[in-house]
Amino acid sequence: MADADCRGCPRQPPDPITEVMYGNTVWTCIGMSEVAARERILETGIVAIIRGIEPDVCSEVVDAIAAGGVDTIEITANTPGAVEMIRRLSAEHDDVAIGAGTVLDAETARAVQLAGAEFVVTPTVNADVIETCNRYGTPIATGVMTPTEALTATEAGADFCKLFPASTVGPEQVSAINGPLPQVPLIPTGGVSLDNAAAFFDAGAVALGNRHVVGVPNGRRRK
Repeated sequence: MADADCRGCPRQPPDPITEVMYGNTVWTCIGMSEVAARERILETGIVAIIRGIEPDVCSEVVDAIAAGGVDTIEITANTPGAVEMIRRLSAEHDDVAIGAGTVLDAETARAVQLAGAEFVVTPTVNADVIETCNRYGTPIATGVMTPTEALTATEAGADFCKLFPASTVGPEQVSAINGPLPQVPLIPTGGVSLDNAAAFFDAGAVALGNRHVVGVPNGRRRK
């Protein structure tokens, strides 16, 4: 259990009355801290992306991905029933960081936070989503393609920049952005595979986003 010291935690019960009654309210905190979630992404090096999955098999798929050595998993918000799926998976999998992807607005960001999402991923730069994640302590990877977008997102408070779609630019874009902006941690996503993963890491990527990770070897793919 956690007391009022956890009032900034995004993983509070989805009750708007409880959410604002900080005084003597007690609730259960079911997720990892912002720092722990960020470090998990960096340590694992891979964010598995699940899109369009049926709710009745979501736990089985997460178990399979985790068994393959990937314990940071993103459920895209445009998956039917995504919020409830995130709530269920977050409660069932203490050893896996469950996040939300394709988050397009602040309302969705807050909904997935309250459901237990331990990180948020967007396809574009949206200052309101970044602000919501910062306010409630949820790491966010903001979608960018250019140095201007990367700097804008970072200065707005993004923890990571998701280079998307990486397939259209390749690993060279990572080093091109990090040349003048070495402070920007990039996560290439879209078109990443075992064939080019090492090249993205060699170019400076801190992690990779991938929809095809079930059954690949354990661990960080820098080798």
